[in-house]
Amino acid sequence: MKEQTEVRNLKEGRYVIIDDEVCVIKSISKSKPGKHGSAKARVDTIGLFDGQKRSLVQPVSAKIFVPIVERKTAQVLSIAGDVAQLMDMADYSTFELPIPEEFRNRVVEGKDVTYITALGKMRLDMR
Repeated sequence: MKEQTEVRNLKEGRYVIIDDEVCVIKSISKSKPGKHGSAKARVDTIGLFDGQKRSLVQPVSAKIFVPIVERKTAQVLSIAGDVAQLMDMADYSTFELPIPEEFRNRVVEGKDVTYITALGKMRLDMR
């Protein structure tokens, strides 16, 4: 799911959709309006699911899509290699997610973990 907003309403640490990918905003710089145009904003982001850097330069009055990112909890049912089978604690559905290298020692069977879901994609997120 996504909603529409103007570029001037974006803030660092929030999410934005660039090239159909959910991205975390790392920095925003805005220029002043000039003689022949409106104020522009440069938004530097990093992809939430693929880790790629992306930039966006648009007028501050331009419309842009912002994803609705949900943070949910799940219980680890089993671990097979680098894939964990999880059960959502709200609707009890089961699914599998790959375990990132930095979370490998923190994912334990029977424990609760948090995961992020946005635009039909999911990933583990342990803060």
